[in-house]
Order: sequence, then C-alpha cells, then structure tokens
Amino acid sequence: MSINHLEALDMARNDRWDEAHRLVQQYSDPLSCLIHAWLHRQEGDNWNAGYWYSRAGSEMPDNTLEEELQRLYTLAQAAQRRDDE
Repeated sequence: MSINHLEALDMARNDRWDEAHRLVQQYSDPLSCLIHAWLHRQEGDNWNAGYWYSRAGSEMPDNTLEEELQRLYTLAQAAQRRDDE
C-alpha cells in the first residue's frame, strides 16, 4: 500500500486536517514525514513539527505555512510523475 501525497495535501488544504493526519501518520517515507510536520506546524505544535521534519532528514524551514504547502505540492507532484513513469 502506498500513500497518495497529493490526496493528503488536498485534504489539508480543504480543512480536513484530521483526515490528512490519519493518512500520513501511517507512513515513514520522507515526504509523508514532511507533510506530517507541516500539519503539526499548521496547528501550532512546533515541537512536534520539528520532530517530524527531523524524521524527514530536514530542519523546520523558515517560510510561511502557505509557502511550505506550495513546496510540498511541488515535491508531491514530482514524486507522482516519477511513480507514473
């Protein structure tokens, strides 16, 4: 079973935080961890967000939530293209 990262991001963008969280928390791939981190950052839980960014091998970025969401969409779209090839 693999995750559809774009679906998780769409859920988050449409204020379906709990559904997006339930979806990504099942996975430990770096992109799922980044999305998981962003979700916690969005709710104001920066400690937990930092943990998930760390799990993704990253530091918490110094950008806005919207900028980070756009970055995650770009990463997810690139991953989807690779999977489709």
